Amino acid sequence: MQHAFVTGGGGDIGAAIGQRAAAAGYRVALVDQNGERARERAAGIAGAIGLACDVSDEASVHAALDAAQAEFGSVPDLVVNCAGTARFKPLIEQTLEDFRRVLDVNLVSGFIVGQAAAKRMAPRGSGCIINITSINGVTPAPNSGAYASSKAGLAKLTELMAVEWGPLGLRINAVAPGFIDAGLSAPFFANQTVRDLRCKAVPSRRLGRSEDIADAVIFLASDAASYINGHQLVVDGGASRALLALLPREAPAQS
Repeated sequence: MQHAFVTGGGGDIGAAIGQRAAAAGYRVALVDQNGERARERAAGIAGAIGLACDVSDEASVHAALDAAQAEFGSVPDLVVNCAGTARFKPLIEQTLEDFRRVLDVNLVSGFIVGQAAAKRMAPRGSGCIINITSINGVTPAPNSGAYASSKAGLAKLTELMAVEWGPLGLRINAVAPGFIDAGLSAPFFANQTVRDLRCKAVPSRRLGRSEDIADAVIFLASDAASYINGHQLVVDGGASRALLALLPREAPAQS
């Protein structure tokens, strides 16, 4: 049986990815800096395990991958880099410490986990890595600090991984969520006024759910996406394409 290794597995989106992966037939390892939270999430998924791991630390990542391999008897078939953090603040007020921490968790971890997984997958000649980016990496929001830069960097890292590791039999893609009512954004959308304004700004007229991101991940990991490599799939209900729809414009004259 195939197995999936999901970082950020203690969070809403990571746990949803684990649920969808299990439904698709994977044995699942949910990995999180908070090991107890990872184990709690894993308890709700048949056959899953929860592991503590600091994704910004190379030794910790290798230890977690080794533990999952020992449990499931094989190297991972699917690795999802979902771990993330943010230090939202105006850029002019951002501390260097916070800026570097966000880069370490959101971008550097993508390299550490991706490289460690690729070294295990390459001898087998197959494997799928999916990085969770953000529409902030496409169109940065004000006061996002290092978050937008980290996600844009992760998107470009995804492309490089695909170029270099595609010949090894690996596929590496990204999913860019937008306006998801979960995880880091959940407190933001608890404000009903903000929630209503954001819903109206999305062409699909709703916020996204963790399951929307999980479904995109499982699609990219499936045989149906076997010729997709180095792609960033934006899952935002059309929000990142709606700028002109939000600007006032006179109705066209009737002929």
